[in-house]
Amino acid sequence: MAAENEKSRLDDAARAGWLYFIAGHTQDEIAKMLQVSRASAQRLVSLCLAERLITFRLEHPIAACMELAARLKERFDLSHCEVVPADLAAPQSTAGIAERCANLLDATLRSETPVIVALGTGRAVRAAVERVTPIDRPNHQIVSLVGNISADGSASFYDTVGRLADRTGARHYPMPLPFLMSSEDERNKMVRIEPIAKVKAVAAKADLRLVGIGQMDQRAQVHVDGFVTRDELFEMMRQGAIGEITGWAYDSKGRLLKAGTNKRLTSIPPEVPAKTTTIGAAVGAAKVSAIAAALNGRLINGLITDEATARAILER
Repeated sequence: MAAENEKSRLDDAARAGWLYFIAGHTQDEIAKMLQVSRASAQRLVSLCLAERLITFRLEHPIAACMELAARLKERFDLSHCEVVPADLAAPQSTAGIAERCANLLDATLRSETPVIVALGTGRAVRAAVERVTPIDRPNHQIVSLVGNISADGSASFYDTVGRLADRTGARHYPMPLPFLMSSEDERNKMVRIEPIAKVKAVAAKADLRLVGIGQMDQRAQVHVDGFVTRDELFEMMRQGAIGEITGWAYDSKGRLLKAGTNKRLTSIPPEVPAKTTTIGAAVGAAKVSAIAAALNGRLINGLITDEATARAILER
């Protein structure tokens, strides 16, 4: 009975959302149509949004964002760049870039020709996957670039491959390894075992790589999320690490470090320079140096960010 009530409630929310956002009716008109109070109609519309029963894509190009994207493309010779409006009330929010990343994934996955999508990890990438429109594409392949097991043995909350496979019916290839091994020798042995070698072979043929970009400071997500210890993080910072992509730390010139955790990392390393379409998704003042270094080092050849971050990169 509870399940039936919940379904009925969501049905009403979806109907109210359609009437309000698509058909253009006022909440007073919706209340009359659904024979509920105006307050109830308002709550149903809010529930429709909260449950993501209806989503929006901004189709009108914003001139200032387009100009920033064009400048970034020209300066860094990018194959793809999108800049979204900044959310001044929540400058760290990934909602805007997640929507554009989802649009990119949607466009890629709509192809009838089999494609391979390789995913990194992080909040922006996961949020993008949650926004992808479900579509039946069993001939596509989704592959992880990152080991998805943290130091305590738990699976990463930000693992995205399985979720995107659920939404597309595509075959998927997770990276069933700890993010870090205990030694370089152990890492070298593990990445050569046949199942992992097959995952790497699929990733090598990817048509699109979508990755997050992390800063390397005391708030680094690889530390906050439990993948590296405080001591490991500080050691990498002493080695000159300024940012990381799929865990691979690099310096201010975008050069991958040959020390510290990079020696024990199981993630598939970035191409240098990037040849596959490799889109970095990141926003925020704390990430400006890391994004700029990744661009200068050609670790990525595409970027999705917001206005404030784009301006800060261009002003460096």
